[in-house]
Amino acid sequence: MSLRSAPNERLRTAIADAGLTNQALAEQIELDPKSVHRWVTKGVVPRRATARKAAELLGVSVGFLWPELDLGTKPAAQLEIVGVYPHRADTPRHLWLDLLSNTESELWLFANASLFLPEQNPESIDLIRRNAENGVRVRILLGDPDSPEMSLRGEEERLYEAIPARIRMALTYYSPLVGVPGVEFRLHRTCLYNSIFRYDDQMLVNQHVYGTYGYKAPILHLRRVHGGDFFDMYVRSFERVWEDASPVTDSQFWKMFSAANFRTQASA
Repeated sequence: MSLRSAPNERLRTAIADAGLTNQALAEQIELDPKSVHRWVTKGVVPRRATARKAAELLGVSVGFLWPELDLGTKPAAQLEIVGVYPHRADTPRHLWLDLLSNTESELWLFANASLFLPEQNPESIDLIRRNAENGVRVRILLGDPDSPEMSLRGEEERLYEAIPARIRMALTYYSPLVGVPGVEFRLHRTCLYNSIFRYDDQMLVNQHVYGTYGYKAPILHLRRVHGGDFFDMYVRSFERVWEDASPVTDSQFWKMFSAANFRTQASA
């Protein structure tokens, strides 16, 4: 068997839909429960014969659970789609934390504020720091709160000054990562079509809809598959924005951080 080092959400959901637990599935296919646990939480891919037994028991195809074992039956681009959530708020909290916890090489955050991540998952900042300390390349792209593009976004979502304010608040949350080796911040001035969160070969893409708040917009869960271009299309998008974005030095960050605190105190 092989290792993907990322959770298998399709398998987790299929087990739950079948009314089973990891241990119950393991018992029915006469396997050690620890193996099934690793399939779910670590993305371990079983041998074909074992995968076929599990898939038959769960009532789904092998290729749906483990695209690596079924590349010849569907276009690769279809196999890259792990799941779709109608709203970001519907995305399981554990998914964000599982992906963060299992990242080994590349962690990218691209949004205007990405405020929801630390607010809804307070441990996420420590996880990001730990990833960087373990050699993960962390690249964080936030919107420039002083740019006209962020002001325009506020008007489009009818949040007005709240968008720049949310970015400044996000700077406060992410401030413990300033100066951490392996973590790099940049500010962008783009019309944000999608927020992109990459965890090695898995990605969550928040599809933005004009006039709709981010938490109400859909989330696309992708996994890179050999021969596909879905995942890599968003990689290229990120790289283009990253290239044009402005690097933020420690002194610049703390200047913005101080300004955010001043505004917060002034409005209190």
